[in-house]
Amino acid sequence: MTLMTLPPRHFAIGLCALAALQSANAQSKKAAAASPLAPLDAYVAKVMKEWKVPGIAIAIVKNDSLIFTKGYGVQKAGENTPVNDQTIFAIGSSSKAFTAALVAMAVDENKMRFDDPVSKYLPGFQLNDTYASHELTLRDALSHRSGLARGDFMWYVAGLPRDEILRRVRYLKPSWGFRALFGYQNLMFLAAGEAVAHAQGMSWDDQVRQRIFAPLGMTSSSTSITALAGRANVSSPHAEADSVVGAIPWKNIDNIAPAGSINSNVVDMSRWLRFQLNHGKVGDKQLLTEGNHYEMWTANTHIRLGSGLEGRFLAPGANLAAYGMGWFLQDFSGHLAVHHGGNIDGFSAMVAMMPDEKLGVVILTNKDGTPAPEILFPYVFDLYTRATPRDWSADYTKLLSGAYKAVAVAESALVKARVTGTSPSLALDKYAGTYSDSMYGDIRITVQDGKLHLAFGIMQATLEHWHYDTFRAIMQPARLGKVMSSFVLDANGKPSELKLEATPEAAFRFTPPKADTRAALVLSLDQLRALTGKFSVEGAPIEIDVQLVGDALRLTVPGQPAYTLVALTPARFRLAGPDMPDGFYIEYVMSAGQVTGATLEQPAPRPQLRLTKK
Repeated sequence: MTLMTLPPRHFAIGLCALAALQSANAQSKKAAAASPLAPLDAYVAKVMKEWKVPGIAIAIVKNDSLIFTKGYGVQKAGENTPVNDQTIFAIGSSSKAFTAALVAMAVDENKMRFDDPVSKYLPGFQLNDTYASHELTLRDALSHRSGLARGDFMWYVAGLPRDEILRRVRYLKPSWGFRALFGYQNLMFLAAGEAVAHAQGMSWDDQVRQRIFAPLGMTSSSTSITALAGRANVSSPHAEADSVVGAIPWKNIDNIAPAGSINSNVVDMSRWLRFQLNHGKVGDKQLLTEGNHYEMWTANTHIRLGSGLEGRFLAPGANLAAYGMGWFLQDFSGHLAVHHGGNIDGFSAMVAMMPDEKLGVVILTNKDGTPAPEILFPYVFDLYTRATPRDWSADYTKLLSGAYKAVAVAESALVKARVTGTSPSLALDKYAGTYSDSMYGDIRITVQDGKLHLAFGIMQATLEHWHYDTFRAIMQPARLGKVMSSFVLDANGKPSELKLEATPEAAFRFTPPKADTRAALVLSLDQLRALTGKFSVEGAPIEIDVQLVGDALRLTVPGQPAYTLVALTPARFRLAGPDMPDGFYIEYVMSAGQVTGATLEQPAPRPQLRLTKK
């Protein structure tokens, strides 16, 4: 009903109601203008445009109340489905604090101690350094002070299962001293997660669901992307390649779950913020003692900030920074800031708190590698602690422009150092084969369409010749970039090792193909028995013994394993056995049906050996 159709009395009442409504709207606008968060929408729009982020969701907690939730942008670039506060994103390494909380709960129950060795709960756990193997504690594992560089190719590229990753971590050599420096380490959080699973007799995933998600009411959260199948309101992950932002597939990281596999939305994560700001309490129930909660916020590992890019990213605006257990700690405008970001294929996240202000913010985005969460959380803090918020986006633009220039300079230097006019030392097919590393597994090199092709777990690449025996691996998809790879030749001019720029800690050594053990014909036991005996080696004090074991001939050389003789003809055999490459044969010399000697053939340039029957 419009005002013009009202009778006079109702018209007057309508005017009064209109006046009241206008007054209420004016007061609402005035209150909004006075709110610390009034500039936030405009600043989020600015950040999304400058950093090409398709979608962002934000929740803010203040004084134990959820005071702000909002979604911005779209779930998938090129489509119109909006992001809202229920949209699911991957939170990446923001998951690490959940693992630390589970350990703290086990400590509350006297099932673990922070300073217990990890090996107490994982009996087969072993590091490359013997001392660190025995002394690495749960506190060390949760504080990034193991002395190890990342070794992430085990889970990210090779796709190994959790137990195999932890078995192979013994091959990862330390990069610096044990407990000497901060070194971000996903594998150690996996170790802590599997340790608490062992202590509690329940998987890490089940513990997160039952001990955190359920009591906090995080009903939309999960520990694996397998739980997202068929669900609506799930964001697509995005990445940027050649200046274009596009959707990419979700990545399953169940094998490193305690370090980063949780998926959630900002409403659920606001409950996690309130739990943290209440020091382990939800409602009237204390799930975690305050004392052990504070242990997670106690500095264990100093972080050297300097003027470098990494330090500024880890602790924006800080003078001092450290890592507790599952949390970064820093000063911020005279306050303690506690936070942890996350980044996995297609997503970047941030969970941040200013405890003395009872303030917390969670920021989830659907683009990987973006600084948007690191820009927005200090901006929100500024809105509550500074008269004028700082333009963190401008700061990060300046910071990253320096990094981009450094990359451009490095690329220019690489191109300048390239020696033109060279060719590979060998025909391309001679580089083909399997190159193996104890930690990372196998790289397979093949020739496809006249070019070398590299296959390593999920990684596929075409090798384009750079110079000499160095090639540039052009990764697929293109967002994975380009990696220099070099073949090392042995004294015989054959490939012995493949070095990847991305894995300086690895030694991918050429693994000769296993000998074909298929026999060309089957000989009778009498025929085989006639070929047995002892043989002397011409010019060498060595005795070779050929025996019939079961239904196979076995050749023994002192100090070496026994080799099986595989019949090719009644007198010619291929040698097969442990680590025996192709190219070794024995040809018997017969006289009047009796064996008088033999010739042992070896791959060039090794000489042929003449054997005499004793």
